[in-house]
Amino acid sequence: MPEVHVIPIATHNHDDAHGAVIPRATSVLGIWAELIKVRLNAMVLFTTAVGFALGNPGAVDWPLLGWTCLGTALAAASASLFNQLFERRRDALMLRTRGRPLPAKQISPSLVFVAAVITGYVGAALLGMLVGLLPAALAAFNIVLYAVLYTPLKPRTTFNTLIGAVCGALPPIIGWTAATGRMDPGAWLLGGLLFVWQIPHFLALAWMYREDYARGGHAMLPVRDPTGELTAQVVLITTMPLIPLGLSATLLGLAGVWSAIVSLIAGLVFLALAIEFYRARDDRSARRLFLTSITYLPVVLAAMTLDRGPADLRALFRGRGSGIVEVIPAEAPR
Repeated sequence: MPEVHVIPIATHNHDDAHGAVIPRATSVLGIWAELIKVRLNAMVLFTTAVGFALGNPGAVDWPLLGWTCLGTALAAASASLFNQLFERRRDALMLRTRGRPLPAKQISPSLVFVAAVITGYVGAALLGMLVGLLPAALAAFNIVLYAVLYTPLKPRTTFNTLIGAVCGALPPIIGWTAATGRMDPGAWLLGGLLFVWQIPHFLALAWMYREDYARGGHAMLPVRDPTGELTAQVVLITTMPLIPLGLSATLLGLAGVWSAIVSLIAGLVFLALAIEFYRARDDRSARRLFLTSITYLPVVLAAMTLDRGPADLRALFRGRGSGIVEVIPAEAPR
């Protein structure tokens, strides 16, 4: 599913040093951890939990949240396994991926296939039986989208990034529907925020690794755009909507005023780094933009979660709390 570079139920892999070869795992546990992309999919679980918390701002149903995260984690693992299985030959051509377990021939492809099927089936089944049919269907759809559409499109069209962004947008929606059973406007807002965020996030990474992606035969925009002019334009255009999207959480009543303030500041910093990349179009500005992107998302989502609930500006300026509306039942008429 989306990778963080984080964010898909799968994602693109972004935490290696520029041009570095990923060292081979030396233990069985390490091999499987690399195959299911443990660190990258941790962000998937974080965004799922945020969607769950914002969907139901009252007391957290911890058992339900636990089953939601477990089912989502298994679905994310399945997507990662399928992705590495199908890309093992291209991974062998790239410096940053040729040390992965499959291209390094540390594990059998047939065993990885079986594991991918089992984790995907069990994850969707757990969600369906213990959480809800809608989050189960979304998780199953995300596995198929990531493995059957996104992965094969990577060497064929630059639009693969948009498909990958859809995969990364689904985890918070899974969390929201697990808590509510519905696709409310808040779910679409969170999904939209994740979708838009992934584009500048991934393009910054792809710019730094453009030579390696070309070596692997992947049709990433920076590979097809050697001057970086179009890449920089897309980065700038897709960074701009993050500010109104972040503020919309407060307008919709999902989060309070402090969340809006954090979202505004984080969005302006992100935009400033996108402008820097637009002007410079070099690896240094791309790296600064990428590092900012992986800070922006957890900061903004954490602010929304900690300040969840509709805002009351009068209460905020009177100093009576965080700006969360306190609903008081009306007194019955006498």
